[in-house]
Amino acid sequence: MMKTDFRREHLYIAILGLLLILGFFLPSWLRFLLQTAIAGGLVSLGVAIQMRAGLVNFGQGLYFCLGGYAVGMLAAKAGITDVAVLLVASIAVSLVAGVLLGLLLSRYREIFYAMLSLAVSMILYGVLVKAAGLGSTDGFNIPPVSYFGWMPERAIRANANYIMTVVLVLAACLATARYLKSGAGMLCEAVAENEIRLAYLGASPRRVVFIAIVVAAALSGLGGGLYGIATQHVDPMMTNWTTSGGFVFVALLAGRGSVIAPVIGFFALELVRTYALDLAPNAWQLVLGTVMLAVILLLPEGLWSLIQKRQRQ
Repeated sequence: MMKTDFRREHLYIAILGLLLILGFFLPSWLRFLLQTAIAGGLVSLGVAIQMRAGLVNFGQGLYFCLGGYAVGMLAAKAGITDVAVLLVASIAVSLVAGVLLGLLLSRYREIFYAMLSLAVSMILYGVLVKAAGLGSTDGFNIPPVSYFGWMPERAIRANANYIMTVVLVLAACLATARYLKSGAGMLCEAVAENEIRLAYLGASPRRVVFIAIVVAAALSGLGGGLYGIATQHVDPMMTNWTTSGGFVFVALLAGRGSVIAPVIGFFALELVRTYALDLAPNAWQLVLGTVMLAVILLLPEGLWSLIQKRQRQ
């Protein structure tokens, strides 16, 4: 088991190196798409963690939005632009929200969990839409960020942001992999299988679910902060049900075989969406839906199952 874990960690490090090198050879638009996709992939990873416990969160965009708005409000409203402070704040705000909501949501399962999480996220959406001081439906722009007092020049700013995003996302994936291998992480699947039996064994299913919610919230907050820094803009659509639904679909599309799978799956989906818009602007939704349907029918265990099959051979 330990040997397998080390191999997986080496795989993540190899992917990190590949992304860092590849990013400097890609067109600027494609690198920007990759950067935003791997930030959004953290949110889908949070959804996938909850799926291990048999829960589907249709409101994960709430933490994504809180992380983005925490960065935006500190940078644009308070004048704090240091990336260390901004990202710590994005995680902290989402973490607090995860703890508070986790106390409520950890009591529920199945459709009740899904609908309650969706309802809370749409409450935040409604509040932000009505908040004229935060730009209402248009949101607001985020100024460039600094790195421990160093403000990159305009020519290299995109490179610095890209490197930071890749390093932090892969670090988050490594930390998540360790969590899933811990006792709390492995008990998630026991909750999905038979939580009554788990309770008889002395473990608390509610506590396991609560920890999963909090971990997913922290990941999503970091993803929202990185996304806001990359796009230099935040708006209420970050917590809309369509955004949260996209995170759920990516978690299903990618599969649960690896913590890196949702990150890769998010980029694959965004790539298909971008080329569908370019090649068939009047029928891009049809193209995207066809691709999604094909993946669901041909790869019910997700895209990562292709890699798992090759590893077994």
